[in-house]
Amino acid sequence: MKTVKLISLLLTIVLLQTTNLFAQNTNQAFWVHEDQVKPSMLKEYEAVTKDFIKTCEEHDLKDADWATARIDGGTYLTIAPINSMADFDKNPMAPLAEKMGEENFRAIFNRFDKCYDTHRNYMVHLIDDMSYMSNGLTTNTEGENYRKWHFFYVTPQNVANLRNKMKEVKSLYEEKGAKQHFRIYRNGFGSTGDYYLVVISAKDAQSYAKTSEETDKLLGEEGEKLFEDLMQYVHKYESKTGSMRPDLAYTAN
Repeated sequence: MKTVKLISLLLTIVLLQTTNLFAQNTNQAFWVHEDQVKPSMLKEYEAVTKDFIKTCEEHDLKDADWATARIDGGTYLTIAPINSMADFDKNPMAPLAEKMGEENFRAIFNRFDKCYDTHRNYMVHLIDDMSYMSNGLTTNTEGENYRKWHFFYVTPQNVANLRNKMKEVKSLYEEKGAKQHFRIYRNGFGSTGDYYLVVISAKDAQSYAKTSEETDKLLGEEGEKLFEDLMQYVHKYESKTGSMRPDLAYTAN
């Protein structure tokens, strides 16, 4: 999680290096904080997270909404939307620290710090015109908290080619009326590597596998050939599984 010092440092860096970010990109941006939690501290991490959320609710913390995801293996993602550069001028935790008192505020983050040795912050952008959700683009997939993350790493000279192939994939899904939906993100400031991220929601692993198999059959040889062409522009591919954790999220009233 973010301490006051970490927030201030991150905001300074972002303001210096992303001046033209929102002027150039109209897609929704997200600030992601990643905690790589020690295996022995998973229960404690979730316990302190729930205590922190309870504290936020008790003190009616405003302007600080976030979702939480857990990647299998113990990595937790805190995900918050960013609407404009003005968001970086704010410290949403300041009112909470004032109400709690500095000592109590720091104490709860000291509990977080014992749960991991490594954490980081970065940004991603949800790409509207590359994503496929027939009922409207949304990250809130109620009843489908299972997640599959597909990372397609790309070198600078192949970014345009990979983007075009992904748009062809979307067009094929639309043409065939595929039931499996996906959202595509582009890495932003602070990310490791250059990539497009395809995120698929499902009820559970079995549902994901079933829908994937049905989609492969629906797309047929045309889809198989298109994916083969797409992979020609991919520098490295990796996938991760996990789930959204609504019980570890916070929405201001």
